[in-house]
Amino acid sequence: MEKTDEIDLIVNHPKQAINKLALPIIISNLFIMLNNIIDGIWVAGLGSNALAAVGFVTPLFLAMVGFANGLGAGSNSLIARYIGAEDYHNAGNSAIHSIMLSIIVTVISTVFMLIVLKPLLLIMGAGDVITETMTYGSIVIGGIFSIFLPAMMAAIFRSQGEIKRASYPLLFTAVINMILDPIFIYYLNLGVGGAAVATVLAGAIPMFLMMYWMFIKKDSFLQVKMSEYKRNFGIYKDILVVGIPASLEQFILSFVSILMNYWLTLLSGTVAVAAYTATWRLVAVGLAPLIGIGMAALTVGGAAYGAKNLDNFKTALNYGVKIGLISSVIVCALLFLFAEPLSFIFSYSSDAAVLSQRVVDCLHILCFFILLMPFGILAGNLFQSMGKGTISLGLTFLRAFILEIIFSGWFAFVFNLADVGIYVGMVVGMSIGCIFNYAFINYYLKKNKSYFNS
Repeated sequence: MEKTDEIDLIVNHPKQAINKLALPIIISNLFIMLNNIIDGIWVAGLGSNALAAVGFVTPLFLAMVGFANGLGAGSNSLIARYIGAEDYHNAGNSAIHSIMLSIIVTVISTVFMLIVLKPLLLIMGAGDVITETMTYGSIVIGGIFSIFLPAMMAAIFRSQGEIKRASYPLLFTAVINMILDPIFIYYLNLGVGGAAVATVLAGAIPMFLMMYWMFIKKDSFLQVKMSEYKRNFGIYKDILVVGIPASLEQFILSFVSILMNYWLTLLSGTVAVAAYTATWRLVAVGLAPLIGIGMAALTVGGAAYGAKNLDNFKTALNYGVKIGLISSVIVCALLFLFAEPLSFIFSYSSDAAVLSQRVVDCLHILCFFILLMPFGILAGNLFQSMGKGTISLGLTFLRAFILEIIFSGWFAFVFNLADVGIYVGMVVGMSIGCIFNYAFINYYLKKNKSYFNS
């Protein structure tokens, strides 16, 4: 099998590969985040209860997105390592197993989540808005097939350097959702349920484009032929060794978000949850470049690890951190300076006007949440690229589940800072955790240098 230019790039030119791979991912992610903001704008027109309902479901939805992306990370890491080692047969076989795994997980996850959805939402504190929350949540969770299958196909395309095919369908998803939102919410008068329908349809339509590229056109470097599928539990294991910890990382992040929503409900009511939901959609814009850089580094790092090239691996880590810091500083400054005008996009209706100042106050603190995040994201992605998913999970557990929760609870309840304390604690916990993550991966590489010299 002859190498393509894309394969040569990710194996031999790490900086150029990160630049080329990251940019389309960043653009797609920015559209997704912009879509989240616009989605919030349309929902905010229905009042703070509707926005709070979406806020309660959002952590669960993001957990499913994270689960899908986690399995995709496992596939991406394994395929990239095989490509770096020039074992193209197993790379293609891993792609076939990845698709089968995503189908199995989609069915199981959908059934399970629909069964536990209502009691889980009630535990989260959504009792005051449970009707709106269930309307939105049951539709979104019922359509998670439009999350899992595209995430896995994108990972397969990304692992072999076909970044446009991995990223552009996500961009299409965002654009389609922007168009469908007002139609289903207002024109068809479906309210918050209309926002959910638009979300599912917007994910499903580009999914068929990816299926056409992969199963009908079949012009990629790796051929995914389901007729050649022969079950190999070893490949499933290798995918899940990274995929399950990566998915659990997202569940941890979603649990932290659920806990913060619960604490905000106790301290300041559902209006605080609505403000936090609106603010987080803005902060998420700042995460788009970091996610793109991290995903690009995962592919490059996986190829470098498979080829046992320490210099390329360190380049993926340090260059990724460098450009990530540049983007996070710029975004942080913009969010802080333009907090007030940004807040109005979620408080334009009379029902939601109460959110304006709360969003400003929240954004002035949470914009710093992303400042040092490049250190943590790149460390986690590079551990995943080595197949060390459990280490990445442990670092996320320390950063989010322990440090963010401890500091948020400390500032909110011990110092009686209420919702402001929660925001400050999240920033402090994230910052300390990210610095530790970066220090640890450098220590790990120094300690395990013999692998790259073998």
